[in-house]
Amino acid sequence: MNFKDKTVIITGGSEGVGAASARAFARAGANLVLAARNKRNLETIAEELRAITRVEIMAMDVSDADACVKLFKKAQFEFESVHVLVNNAGYHERGQVESVSAHDLGKMIDVNLKAPIMLSRYAIPYIREAGEGAIINVASLAGRTPVPGAAVYSASKFGLRAFTFSLAEELKDTKIKLAVVSPGPIDTGFIMSNIDNVTDLTFSQPLSTADEVANEILAICSNAKRERSMPPISGLLTTISYLFPSVGRILRPLLEKKGRNVKRRLKAEIYKASQKESS
Repeated sequence: MNFKDKTVIITGGSEGVGAASARAFARAGANLVLAARNKRNLETIAEELRAITRVEIMAMDVSDADACVKLFKKAQFEFESVHVLVNNAGYHERGQVESVSAHDLGKMIDVNLKAPIMLSRYAIPYIREAGEGAIINVASLAGRTPVPGAAVYSASKFGLRAFTFSLAEELKDTKIKLAVVSPGPIDTGFIMSNIDNVTDLTFSQPLSTADEVANEILAICSNAKRERSMPPISGLLTTISYLFPSVGRILRPLLEKKGRNVKRRLKAEIYKASQKESS
């Protein structure tokens, strides 16, 4: 897909993978509509990118259906069309199910699954009217295999993948591309700012950068893939552990040990960097 003068909506667009995706689409010539809760962060990334493209922002809660309707109306009003929706906004309250409040468990489903479903529903007629486009959902390797200590997050991403593939079948005779990007741990504040509560198993897999994930989101809009797991070897590992649970249980202690060592190293690097900044 040629993104020149196309309109791209990105949720969670104020930082991390969302901001990196905004930069990637901006470089490709797209007009941007960025949505997130934090208006100040949205204004910062918008100011940066307005030097190379047109950018509109909307501070909103993606689980609010009325706000989602207004998001598409705003995009249509400002740019006269919508071509791509990137469902990137995410929420994760880490811990065993019984240690997390029922409110936060529900919020994970609302943000990670309910919101992309609603936004996709609203996006379809706009993209159909534009003639072609894509809906790209950002899932996780946690949506490919069960992750203890992240049961509801894992469930929300499993559901997002299933929704993506099912909707792709419904829209197979249209020019709307449906795809999902499933990264492992990403070197952003989403996990690094709460590193102590991130499962050891998570850190057993290689870290991706926000830019790497953004580049995959851009690429999958146009290529023939339905899903991109990052890194590919981790995607293969999750497939094996899902299809053969006994193998996953055997491997888990080894992977958790590896993850603990990686986490220890990362925490030391974070501490060293903080000491350097304060000196």
